[in-house]
Amino acid sequence: MIIELGHFALILAFMVAIFQMIVPLVGAHKGWGGWMAVAEPAATTQFLLTGFSFAALTYAFVTSDFSLALVVNNSHTLKPMLYKVTGVWGNHEGSLLLWVLILTLFGAMAAWFGGNLPPTLKARVLAVQSSVAVAFFAFILFTSNPFVRLDFPPFDGQDLNPLLQDPGLAFHPPFLYLGYVGLSMAFSFAVAALIEGRVDAAWGRWVRPWTLAAWVFLTIGIGLGSWWAYYELGWGGFWFWDPVENASFMPWLIGAALLHSAIVVEKREALKSWTILLAILAFGFSLIGTFIVRSGVLTSVHAFANDPERGIFILMILAFFMGGALLLFALRAGTMEAKGVFSTVSRESGLVVNNLILAVSCFVVFIGTIWPLLAEMFFDRTLSVGPPFFNAAFTPFVFGLAVVLPIAAMLPWKRAKIGRSLRGLIPAAVLALAVGLLVWAMFTGHTVLAPMFVALSVWLVAGAAVDLWSRTGRGAVGGRVGRLFRLPRADWGKSVAHAGVGVTIFGIATLTGYQIEDIRVAQIGVPYQVGAYQIELIDVEENVQGPNYVSTLAHVAVREADGRDVALVHPERRIYPVAGMPTTEAGINNGFTRDVYITLGDPQQGGGWAVRTWIKPFANWVWGGAIIMALGGLLSLSDRRYRVAAGAAKSADIIKGVPAE
Repeated sequence: MIIELGHFALILAFMVAIFQMIVPLVGAHKGWGGWMAVAEPAATTQFLLTGFSFAALTYAFVTSDFSLALVVNNSHTLKPMLYKVTGVWGNHEGSLLLWVLILTLFGAMAAWFGGNLPPTLKARVLAVQSSVAVAFFAFILFTSNPFVRLDFPPFDGQDLNPLLQDPGLAFHPPFLYLGYVGLSMAFSFAVAALIEGRVDAAWGRWVRPWTLAAWVFLTIGIGLGSWWAYYELGWGGFWFWDPVENASFMPWLIGAALLHSAIVVEKREALKSWTILLAILAFGFSLIGTFIVRSGVLTSVHAFANDPERGIFILMILAFFMGGALLLFALRAGTMEAKGVFSTVSRESGLVVNNLILAVSCFVVFIGTIWPLLAEMFFDRTLSVGPPFFNAAFTPFVFGLAVVLPIAAMLPWKRAKIGRSLRGLIPAAVLALAVGLLVWAMFTGHTVLAPMFVALSVWLVAGAAVDLWSRTGRGAVGGRVGRLFRLPRADWGKSVAHAGVGVTIFGIATLTGYQIEDIRVAQIGVPYQVGAYQIELIDVEENVQGPNYVSTLAHVAVREADGRDVALVHPERRIYPVAGMPTTEAGINNGFTRDVYITLGDPQQGGGWAVRTWIKPFANWVWGGAIIMALGGLLSLSDRRYRVAAGAAKSADIIKGVPAE
């Protein structure tokens, strides 16, 4: 009965979404306050109905209701409770329901916390947001219904994909969806502004918190996915330029550009058209990512393999919203005249360069991702675009972005003198150059790129610190320190996020440039040397019974070169009998400055086991940087200025019908 109620609630939410899409939009056009006002309760109702539907599906997974086809295909009675719950979104239908739940949540939050928005803009934003929900409700109900019953339920299920049975990946999709779907709010604000024909500083202030929240969630989600790939897949890497990885990375890049561009709209009322375009493209790349994951046209280790009909439906959604928004953009572009003018050397120009680097790098990733598909469709050729292409094509953009960020942050608005503005960055530049030369001298014979990017990472972190210090004015050090901690949280957030980029670049540079790898047949009880560590295979246990798997478990000792014990790690190879799928679990001794990473291979005919060992310097700094970036975003989001009405005078004028100057 609960399942049927969940299905019925989903249908009701679909109907409410259609109502919310039409009525407030008509009310805003006609100036009917009552029609506009229904958007708020409709958004709340839509979220509550979708939440009940999602809760009903979760109940079916928790109770192992094998009368539901989705539970049979993605669960099992022996599965731990955590993975029964995460099995709800570990499949196409359930993850799509989570997508719509988050979509309606953002719409409801806009209704709850949008009291400072002009009524017409608020009504249009909620109507546009609901139109996106209508499309995805239709997608679920007509092609991907999660509530399909079986006539003859089996006694047990077929289990969840073993690769997804991991804590890191359990929380990875919800955070990614919060980021993906959060960008829909920027899209809704952009389309609503185009309909009104008005983009001003107040609009820039309103759209920034939604974009920032989505970017933070995307950062956390991408970081969790990278961390999962590092320790779960057993290949020793953290990023493979997989199509699904790229699907999340592209909107992250455009979202970062949108954040910086919206600042210019808010502060200087410039770059209006460009910011609107970025808001449209950010959500567009989220929809492209949805197509990549769910259409089956591109293979990935963690894509949903589905029939082409679903991919066509997603393409129709993409074409409708992107085509419609871009057409409206073309028609309204003339109304978005920039008011603020700025010189070639100014913070505005620095942010333009920042935007160009981020946008072009995103399109490079996009071309590399879809090129195999285009080559097969139009040239009948099977191609593979892998890490070598992306590393070569993307690295120059990272270099350019790292150089520009501290410089752009130090330039004043409107007009700047380059010498005076950048004088404070001289210590940061000297420190970065010294560290880069030191690393190059210590590791002569290695790639020259690693010390270059180490220097850039120091440049970013030191530049962020200099920028923060420069905002304390002049005077005694004690007074400046006091003012430092009274700076707005947005200033701290920007500097922390930029420093996080530097920390991640440092981790990637050292990890890829100086890691040590060893592959050998290890004999039990015979130690061997890898870098500065002594490794010894102590024992291998076979047929170790896990909760829902059988494992071959190794015990490997890690010691210093002088024989002192460091750690005992336990790499293993698991077989999940129900799914019939093997997985590799790495044994990792984590450290602040290095990881010792060991995987177990097959037994060898002459005795011993294949063992692969890496010494990975500063590996955890990659994800530490992502955490710092997300923390910077949260600090900015907590700034009181984000919670106060933006452009109150202009809003009041709009409400009264008086055009703002």
